[in-house]
Amino acid sequence: MRGGMVRPEVSDDGKTLDLLAIGRSSVDLYGQQVGGRLEDMGSFAKYVGGSPTNTAIGGARLGLQTALLTRVGGDHMGRFIREQLVREGVDVASVITDQQRLTALVILGIRDRESFPLIFYREDCADMALTAADVEAAQVRAARAVLINGTHLSQPGVRDCSMKAAELARASGGKVVFDVDYRPVLWGLTARDLGENRFVAHEAVTQILQRVLPLCDLVVGTEEEIHILGGTTDTVAALKAIRTRTGALLVCKRGPDGCSAFPGAIPDSLDAGVVGPGFNVEVFNVLGAGDAFMSGFLRGWLRDLPLERCCELANAAGAIVVSRHGCAPAMPTWPEMQAFLANRDRPFRLREDAELEHIHWATTRAGAYDQLTVLAIDHRSQFEDMARELGADLDRVPDFKRLALSALDKVAGGDAQFGILLDGRFGFDALAAAADHPYWIGRPIEVPKSRPLEFECSADVATELAEWPLNQVVKVLCLYHPDDAPELRERQERQLLRLFDACRKTRHELLVEIILPAGMASDATTVAHALERLYSLGIKPDWWKLEPMDDPAHWRGVASVIERHDPFCRGVVLLGLSQPIETLLAAFAAVADVPVVKGFAVGRTIFAEAARAWLADEIDDAAAVTMLAANLSELVEGWRRARASVGQAA
Repeated sequence: MRGGMVRPEVSDDGKTLDLLAIGRSSVDLYGQQVGGRLEDMGSFAKYVGGSPTNTAIGGARLGLQTALLTRVGGDHMGRFIREQLVREGVDVASVITDQQRLTALVILGIRDRESFPLIFYREDCADMALTAADVEAAQVRAARAVLINGTHLSQPGVRDCSMKAAELARASGGKVVFDVDYRPVLWGLTARDLGENRFVAHEAVTQILQRVLPLCDLVVGTEEEIHILGGTTDTVAALKAIRTRTGALLVCKRGPDGCSAFPGAIPDSLDAGVVGPGFNVEVFNVLGAGDAFMSGFLRGWLRDLPLERCCELANAAGAIVVSRHGCAPAMPTWPEMQAFLANRDRPFRLREDAELEHIHWATTRAGAYDQLTVLAIDHRSQFEDMARELGADLDRVPDFKRLALSALDKVAGGDAQFGILLDGRFGFDALAAAADHPYWIGRPIEVPKSRPLEFECSADVATELAEWPLNQVVKVLCLYHPDDAPELRERQERQLLRLFDACRKTRHELLVEIILPAGMASDATTVAHALERLYSLGIKPDWWKLEPMDDPAHWRGVASVIERHDPFCRGVVLLGLSQPIETLLAAFAAVADVPVVKGFAVGRTIFAEAARAWLADEIDDAAAVTMLAANLSELVEGWRRARASVGQAA
């Protein structure tokens, strides 16, 4: 579940699911260069896509219990969709793996403020193979609402699937929601390179779409979609034609003008309906905004909120998404929505609102950590020194780091609250192997021991991070003191700002490790002052890695700074500084009652003895794994005992 989101309770009618969305599910490949032709795109960002899939994710982020009925291929893209849905909290019980077909793909771009070219790769794709037999009656009965869409009325098999679900929903006391979702190219009405075309009049399409209307409780569409559904390009006339076929609540999306809702008879003007005003934001990308609108509207409608409030939530969600790159990843969370509505004085270029963007980032991160215990073996210079001292072959170090991963797995047993820190120089093979495990993965970016801070990559750190998998957390160690000489301090801060900005742009989490330089005076407030200074610059890392201290005043100050500046911070992990296990266990006891401290990321205390013996050929692989696992286990058990003792005392 996403941080800060609220899940609904089981409703009085016994429904355990708010929304079952049915239909399109694809992988969107979004051109990352803005303002040019698709032909000139050089790189693409990979997101989950497809209108009902986007709405299911958007609804989950806003606190609804959502599920998706679709098919994905038995391929890498299908697994990506399934994994992402699980991360978002969407029920995937009815996400069917189709071994005969590939997952649908869509290639999209942002050409200018009004042109958003896209190409659908959907020939015999998995989601278009849905049939009525794929509908689980029990799941439909458990849902307060079923969402169907126009694209999945375009072929007989998927049309039968949608109609069966709608009929079951009505029969079991559920609501039927219809998103017109008209894409002429998916009905074969335009050339394949005109995927962005939103309207082509076609009588047969109108007739097919209208078949579902008697089953509907809510119909949502843009003016163009209302036109195709009503069979005329006069919007009011189209609404009146639709009204003759259904008593459903009709909602017409009007772009920057917001929306108009019609619960009853259709008046002679769109402005005579229940009007939800739009929000004045820059339109950066319209793709996905309609799906966000639907998720916002359903957040209110399924909670029986006043129609005006439903429109407000819908327009707010759409406004947030039009300001961003992407569809599903741009969907707002409930904390984000609350912040947006609480402050109407936000910049026109909404994506430049640092506060809102941070809330979005922090409440859409994958996973939650009550604790995090990490084997830190990202050391480079220490292994070089050790190999030189022992006369050992430095080329063996990567093999030892693979053994360290095996030791972690032996202790963790698949528990995602464990992690490993590995470097890309000696730990590359272990990093690649770690991707097959559920563990937290961190990777260093700094030149070891550099002061002022330097990065172990090209001059453009964002270019380096663009090559890192998204599940790798960027770790940076900075030897930093708030009383450093101004020139040194400012140079290091510029580096940290560059890195923070790069991580947000490349969608990587960031762990900042602060170690006070040896020989500089410090007291119980020094580290808190260092964090205060970095926060004041706008640096909000996902994690802090700090030295173990036994002074309660130190931790009170650290916790206070983090809570004031970033209540969404994941927390602090303690570093080891090569201290004996007994010393670290005492340090754990000193912070056990500090909630912001989530665990540790310790290295040499765990691996130094085993590494030395293994490099010297005094022990074999199995013995090295046993030693590493024993040391890690002792620290993990010590951390758990310390935390448990606090709970018992309370």
